[in-house]
Amino acid sequence: MGNGTSIGRVRGLGSAHDGAHHWLTHRFTAIANVVLMSWFILSLLLLGDYSYTSLVEWIAQPISTVAMILLVANLFWHAQMGLTVLIEDYIHNSGSKFALLTCLNLAAIGGAAFSIFSVATLAFGA
Repeated sequence: MGNGTSIGRVRGLGSAHDGAHHWLTHRFTAIANVVLMSWFILSLLLLGDYSYTSLVEWIAQPISTVAMILLVANLFWHAQMGLTVLIEDYIHNSGSKFALLTCLNLAAIGGAAFSIFSVATLAFGA
């Protein structure tokens, strides 16, 4: 392929055709985070009483349950995407990169699953 010239060294190393999708997805999750966090803060401000019973009654409402599950899932997804880019950009050893990405994905899935389970437990009763 001509390794001697500049064009020969980069030929075939073009776009992975994945960056625009990742960038757009990250922006859409950011917008969803703004909307869902605004709902969450407004709901808490309008709640008035912050006792355990009133919070459980609030989270047991169908709209609150669904919105909280969406918020939790979206927050973990957004964080996972952002940290993936950080690891891919700044960790150059392929073994370390693989280990960190694996740990990140397990932590994001585990954290989201535990959080969704907690919301569902509060909403549907223990």
